[in-house]
Amino acid sequence: MSNIAMYVHAITLDADSNSPILILKEENGERTLPIWIGLLEATAIATEMEKIEFARPMTHDLSVNLLKKMEIKIPRIEISDLKDNTYYALVTLKQGDRELTVDARPSDAVAIALRAEARIFVNESVLKITQPAKGTIIRNGERIPAEEKKWAKILEEMDPAAVRYKI
Repeated sequence: MSNIAMYVHAITLDADSNSPILILKEENGERTLPIWIGLLEATAIATEMEKIEFARPMTHDLSVNLLKKMEIKIPRIEISDLKDNTYYALVTLKQGDRELTVDARPSDAVAIALRAEARIFVNESVLKITQPAKGTIIRNGERIPAEEKKWAKILEEMDPAAVRYKI
């Protein structure tokens, strides 16, 4: 299966649960991938999006700094799978000719990717699973009738210039 290049489109809040939602959007297309994440992870992503600097390195900054000191690059991350309503991600590490992948939570992988200026990919199989049939939305990997939630409408109307994150 191929991987689709995506970028962080926004972080917003689920109006019903007050949970942060990371929204990835296809670089050369219209598909999106909403991933419900924790507040701390949303903050880590949002602070990097806004280039907010702290006096001391936060955890994701420290991770990237350690890898840089060891001359290990992070060329890409991939949202690789969806099993039992849980997303899985891989962080690719490269040192010289050696390349390996490390399992990660998608929110941590994205927070690291933003700091390392790494590409973000989503496996096509994940997008096929999560792209809703007409009249439904996907929430945490589960199909929900759109009448119960207005998520599809929110996504369609979201202006990326107006809302970069909202927490």
